[in-house]
Parts: sequence; C-alpha cells; structure tokens
Amino acid sequence: MTDDRYRGGAAYVRGRFVPVAEAAISPLDWGFTRSDVVYDVVHVFAGGFFRLSDHLDRFERSMLGRRLKPSETRNEMETILHRCVALAGLDDAYVAMATLRGLPKVAGSRRPEDCENHFLAYAIPWVDVITKDIQERGAHLWISSRPRVPDASVDPTIKNYQWSDLTSGLFEAHDNGFDTAILCDDSGLVTEGPGFNIFVVKDGKVLTPGHGSLQGITRRTVLELCEQLKLDAAIGPIPRELLEQADEIFLSTTAGGVMPVSRINTTILGNDRPGPISLRIKAAYWKLHREGVHRTEVIRAI
Repeated sequence: MTDDRYRGGAAYVRGRFVPVAEAAISPLDWGFTRSDVVYDVVHVFAGGFFRLSDHLDRFERSMLGRRLKPSETRNEMETILHRCVALAGLDDAYVAMATLRGLPKVAGSRRPEDCENHFLAYAIPWVDVITKDIQERGAHLWISSRPRVPDASVDPTIKNYQWSDLTSGLFEAHDNGFDTAILCDDSGLVTEGPGFNIFVVKDGKVLTPGHGSLQGITRRTVLELCEQLKLDAAIGPIPRELLEQADEIFLSTTAGGVMPVSRINTTILGNDRPGPISLRIKAAYWKLHREGVHRTEVIRAI
C-alpha cells in the first residue's frame, strides 16, 4: 500500500527518498545559482515506463557533455526511478531525473571540477504541457519575436534548464491570448518551443527542424511512426514562412505525446481543428502504449 506521505509524489535527494514537497537543494548549489544542471523526463503509462532505456541513454550523453558525474551508476539511477514511482503509488506519472553541479568542495572556488555533482529524481502524477481540452480543439501557437539562443552558445541536444528565451516566448504568447510559443533562430528558421518539438505538415509531407532543438524521444517515435504509416517525413530546415503556410502543425513531447495545433498566430489551420495526419499520428502513438511497445514494467517491490 502507498504511504500517504507520498500521495503528491516521491523524490530522491542526496541519497534519501522523501515526499516530493520536502525535496530541497542548497541555495548555494550551482544547479540553482547557475542553472548548471542536466535533466531528462520519462513517463509512465498504465504502470509501465515508455522508452526508459532511450531516456537514460540521452541523460548519460547530457551528463557527459557537461562533465557531470554523480556517484550513482546508471543501474542505480534506474532503480531509483522505479522506487519513486512505487512510493508514490502512481500508474500514470511524470518522472524526472537531474544531475546538478553541486557545491564547491573548496570554499569560494569558481572551478566546476571542484564541485560535488549529485543526482536527484522525482515522480509526480501525469503532467500534460498542453492540457487535454486544448489538445482536443488544437493548440493556438504564437511565433515569438525572441530568437532562440544559438546552438553554438547552448547545445540544445543537451537537455538543460536554460529556458530564458523560451520563457520570454511564453510571456508573449500568453500576453496575446495564445496557449504556447515557438521560437525561430536569428535567420528565421524554426527551432522548438518550451518543452516540445514541432512538426509541420505541407502537401502530405511531415517536416521537423534539424537544428536549434532537442532530439526528442517523442520526436524520434513520431518519425518511426511516419515510416510505419508510409508517410513522407524528413528532418531539415523549416523557414518561418513555411510554418505560417502549413496545412497542419503538431507538437511532440514526453509530457503530452502528440499534440495538434489549430492556429498559428492569426492563421487558422484547416477548419480550426486538429488535422487528419496529426490525428492519425497521435492515434498511432497512443496505440504503441496500449500494446506495450517500448514498455518497461514499473517494479513495485524494491
């Protein structure tokens, strides 16, 4: 039976499992003061992780890219994720993992290698970055005037907490009555949004940006599904003009899956509802879950 203390979620911090509301880090931790942290998010559907190994692979690459090495091994991290879900008693969960730079072991040091890196994780009830009712009618997407941070400055393939430009895009979107935002780079090529990849459908072809964005696990799943569904799909540059002239647009993320768009700025797509190709891919995505593809059963007895 689930311990009532963990009803809102469970976390692992500094070697201890605690209710998520009690999880804390030091205000001096570089993960907090400098956003010097990498993270990943995997979801649990009906008691099973979806593509857990792929998320752990990406998390390992992110840690390597930022020279972060906590004391926990990969196998230990995986066990911790299972334990967080089990403690919280969740069948559908949003499960996050992060490695923080930590505190300098040498007082006053400004050398990253002097810090003690540490791993944390938590499991909370399922989160949709775009709520299900908005997904039903199609999200309203705003093209931000704020350009995405260049890849040469912050590598977007390393999942990180540098969200200043993305948050500015959300300010604009919400100020103008839109649900969320998408950012382009300085040259006007589409990149990504706050926590999601984007796909454009034009003349039956499915396109997603090849730069300026995270190599999303859900994005990968969508591309695999397009191949199975005999849909022409490609990764490559998408000018803003193509985005504005799209037949359909949909978004992809762990926290929500495949999420159709019905408006882009002042342009109404189709009949102001999710498009047929978007819905076909969305249905195929959730069919994978129901059939147990890429599934890792949550271990409850740990």
